[in-house]
Amino acid sequence: MWLKPTTTEKIAFAFLTIAITTVVAFVFLILYYITANGIGAISIDFLTNVPLKRMTEGGIYPAIIGTLLLITGSMVVALPLGILAAIYLNEYAREGKLTWTIQMAISNLAGTPSVVFGLFGLALFVKYMGFGPSILSASLTLALLVLPIIIRASEEALATVPKGFREASLALGVTKWQTIRKVVLPIALPGIVTGAIISVGRVAGETAPILLTGAAFFLPRLPDSVSDQFMALPYHLFVLATSGTNIAKTRPIQYGTALVLLLIVLGLNLIAVAIRRHYRKKMKW
Repeated sequence: MWLKPTTTEKIAFAFLTIAITTVVAFVFLILYYITANGIGAISIDFLTNVPLKRMTEGGIYPAIIGTLLLITGSMVVALPLGILAAIYLNEYAREGKLTWTIQMAISNLAGTPSVVFGLFGLALFVKYMGFGPSILSASLTLALLVLPIIIRASEEALATVPKGFREASLALGVTKWQTIRKVVLPIALPGIVTGAIISVGRVAGETAPILLTGAAFFLPRLPDSVSDQFMALPYHLFVLATSGTNIAKTRPIQYGTALVLLLIVLGLNLIAVAIRRHYRKKMKW
């Protein structure tokens, strides 16, 4: 017996509602659990002091700075490369074997485990190029890790710009590059920022790539240059949870570190969302 279209629609809508409610509930449950267990560890001293006694006491200031440096370094490299690659693929490249090969390569890179990127970064940046275990090696490795995400998001954002805008600009005698720079990119910017938001979260939370390319187990000082090793919040959390330290004693520090990492990612995401909303409000057509 066939169901009426309205009944089928109601059933589908009910399943969608259950699915989204379940996802949101799990997100809030995780946030509540981490916040409830980590809020007691948060203090000025915890955020501004270096770790002490093999990380069983003290703060996480070097790890916070190291994480911010990784995010900044990787985005400085990945964003321009990703946007330029997306512009080429969407605006200049013609359909053919070369374009298909590039698209397949990007898709495969997007699905490659992060530890593979870590091994590649170890072989290329640390060993072959001689950068050693450092912020530079780790940032370049993470930039390669998030590059497919930025390319895909930027491609989709560029594809949503109506072709009529390009045709109108070209009809006025404007060059193709000027059309892309002055017309297409400003309209596609909110979508590009979305890709950047996802990438920031990915960079901030990765452990395997930085473990192999420069993250230090215990380094109670700030790096002096991009050639130095560093501490980072995800690796710091990993060490606290799995090393031979007194896990019960360091549990508040573990949850406090996780909470700080979440707050950093959330803060950067909110800034990016504000930028995206600002540019969306400026677009009128």
